[in-house]
Amino acid sequence: MPTSSAKGPGLAPGPFRHPPGLPLRARLTVPDARNPFARSEYPSPVRLGVLDIGSNTVHLLAADVHPGGRPLATTSDRTVLRLMRFLTPSGAISEEGVQALLTAVVQARAIAERERVDALLATATSAVREAANGAEVIARVEAALGQPLQVLDGETEARLTFLAVRRWFGWAAGQILLFDIGGGSFEVAAGSEELPDIAVSVPLGAGRSTVMFLPDDPPGEEAVERLRAHAADVFAPVAARFSALPRPDHVVGSSKAIRSLARLVGYPAPGWSGSERMLLPRAALGSWIPRLARLPASARQELPGITPDRTFQIVAAAVVLHTAMTAMRVEELEVSPWALREGVLLRYIEDRAHDADH
Repeated sequence: MPTSSAKGPGLAPGPFRHPPGLPLRARLTVPDARNPFARSEYPSPVRLGVLDIGSNTVHLLAADVHPGGRPLATTSDRTVLRLMRFLTPSGAISEEGVQALLTAVVQARAIAERERVDALLATATSAVREAANGAEVIARVEAALGQPLQVLDGETEARLTFLAVRRWFGWAAGQILLFDIGGGSFEVAAGSEELPDIAVSVPLGAGRSTVMFLPDDPPGEEAVERLRAHAADVFAPVAARFSALPRPDHVVGSSKAIRSLARLVGYPAPGWSGSERMLLPRAALGSWIPRLARLPASARQELPGITPDRTFQIVAAAVVLHTAMTAMRVEELEVSPWALREGVLLRYIEDRAHDADH
């Protein structure tokens, strides 16, 4: 069943809370209570790090930031894990998987220290959150990091990603509908403001869907149809709920999987200042799914845009995304360069700048 929430009281559970008088602002807590935007402590800009422990990768992004400005990335380091493959029959992450995760976390911490970040914002998403031994894994990760880990629920993931997308495309984009594919979950959010009116998370991530429905290589047409039917059942009530909102002016997709699919079947269009936009049509995506399902993973990685770390999961990603676009009556989406990590940075910048002013 999808989980969802809307703007208003109770917007941000867990480590996210509202400051008095600002009911629409989610706040990200960090272990260091210092405010890097207080002039007495650091000059502006400051360097922040975001450590994103996802279902597929451990990704560190370091960026120079200042209130009101665009984050300028200085370092991006990724370790591919695909934690879903380490799940035991009981739903726990195996010791082998935990050790691989800890190794990646220690490496990311060393890079963050070398980059001399002023604060490290460490987050984890569905694979760690939902594992049967999640509490133990979180404790071990925190020990390796030397600081608390912020475990994000699916709706908060969607809200932070929506914030990043809104900032990238601007207010002129109007009503935005967002799709985001992770390894464990699939997020949908929509709205015309900074935060979405509705945000929904469903357990249809590319890694999870691959393990549950497409374990064979290649998966074959019957397995693909089973996944498609399951995804259609999951997205039906989601689409019904979003149908109450205005039709989107702009449909956006974020995540590495969507970027890969856009490079495979999409096409470029001119953007502002000569920058290139990537568009992904539903019809082209659908026409590629049978071909992807017939190819073994070793052959898929030879295709444009399909990297070795995504080749095992790209069929499931394509099926789930196509089903979501069909359910929501979306003919085409545009790829966003910004996603969750940028959203975490932007929210932190605003929160600390707000604190510095009060």
